[in-house]
Amino acid sequence: MVSVVLASASPRRAELLRQIGLDFQVQPANIDETPAPGESAGVYVERLAREKALAVARGTPSALVLGSDTSVVLDGRILGKPVDTGEAGDMLRQLSGNCHQVMTAVALARGDQCESRLVITDVCFRQLSDEEIRAYIVSGEPMDKAGSYGIQGLGGIFVENLKGSYSAVVGLPLLETASLLADAGYPVWENWPDGLENRL
Repeated sequence: MVSVVLASASPRRAELLRQIGLDFQVQPANIDETPAPGESAGVYVERLAREKALAVARGTPSALVLGSDTSVVLDGRILGKPVDTGEAGDMLRQLSGNCHQVMTAVALARGDQCESRLVITDVCFRQLSDEEIRAYIVSGEPMDKAGSYGIQGLGGIFVENLKGSYSAVVGLPLLETASLLADAGYPVWENWPDGLENRL
């Protein structure tokens, strides 16, 4: 039986994989996440997803290893995780009333072989009040999130509209993840509960 490994400590990515019925292990990758000089956001997130998957796959060559990375991009600038509450406030004020892109890459590696997909989603925020921004920062939610917000949490009320993949904004594009696994001979639906409707 082929094992699946998630090369990420993100609880949001793990929850998304559980949502689609996947049985997996967690083994976070330890890589340098510094952007290369002149590297575009899309190239950066896809490179990191691949490096994470390959770093873990080389130690577990028989496993299918999923790596992923997400960046929030505003006017071509990557907004990473805030280092403190001041930076979180700055990011949220920049996103307020504006549209940005969320770029998420997913990679699937086995040994030294790796396939990846990049998903770009357009997200527009409504205008945020200073009081809302302060309350959101006090909640603590922005502090471990790219762009200082989580669409699946309290920050979901800031999103006016979205064009693309909701799950990719959360942290893992499910359609592309399932496609990569199916191409590797591991369709996720084969692990779903064998209910009566599946036997018809």
